Amino acid sequence: MTKKDSSAPQEKGKATTITVAQINADRINLLANQYWAPHTASNHDTYNPEIIEDIYFKEIRDTRHSVRRIMMLEFSQYLENYLWPNYRRETASHAHMMSIVFMLNEKFRERVSVWKCFEDNSAEFPGFFQQCLESCLSNEKPTATFMREQTALLLFLNHCFNSMEVELCREQAKRLVSLTMWSCLQPRRREQELRAIPEWKKFWKKLQKRDKPEMKEKLEWERHFLQKLMIKFMGILDSISIDGEISEDVIRYCERFLELLIDLEALLPTRRFFNTVLDDCHLVVRCHLSNLAKREEGKLFTQ
Repeated sequence: MTKKDSSAPQEKGKATTITVAQINADRINLLANQYWAPHTASNHDTYNPEIIEDIYFKEIRDTRHSVRRIMMLEFSQYLENYLWPNYRRETASHAHMMSIVFMLNEKFRERVSVWKCFEDNSAEFPGFFQQCLESCLSNEKPTATFMREQTALLLFLNHCFNSMEVELCREQAKRLVSLTMWSCLQPRRREQELRAIPEWKKFWKKLQKRDKPEMKEKLEWERHFLQKLMIKFMGILDSISIDGEISEDVIRYCERFLELLIDLEALLPTRRFFNTVLDDCHLVVRCHLSNLAKREEGKLFTQ
């Protein structure tokens, strides 16, 4: 039996169609005219971070991430004209970060240009990416809202790994899947793998010497990120019972996580070293033996 969140009705595909009259009368359009719409630039109010908080909670989170509301925000150029130009890692709230994530995912869903808007203020992208990674490893109570946010973050990560041709993404993503990620392997397993390819063993020794002491903690965190993410996923998977109620949001998170792993395995720049870490975690075996794989709701998960 699947537990459904009754806080808002499920949206139909046709319900996402928006008319011009609806756009003009919508609260989002009124806020856009006041704060970020290009055609009212000469009369904009000064930047107010509380507007981002208000929009995130009322228009995104509390509507269960309504496609219709997010489409309205995307149509108003919320990401490129307000969210990203005003993003600063030192002051950005969780709502600010998640708003950017949802808007970026919406651009991918609509198949429009995504990364160009990040070229301005690009110096902040590493900080934004790091904030997203830290949120991915959050261990809050798995409420419906939390799981929907975690699923959106997984989708964002997947978009980044699938955009390695974009320098902005490549510079951040490659640090998570390079040879150095083998530092999270058991010593014997790592030595076995390095012995099989002598060139990698030489490169490994050079990398160890290259690390700066003041950067060691940050580098180790990055190198263990995907392993920690897989451990977190397996914990969520193990929490699913063989019968009884199960949250749709937990199922969707598990499905998106497997989608991320499949794409990491499919891409040559990411699978070369990640595949060994995946095998070392025995994640595929754990998925096959999981309760979700035995339940009716796990059909898509097991495909």
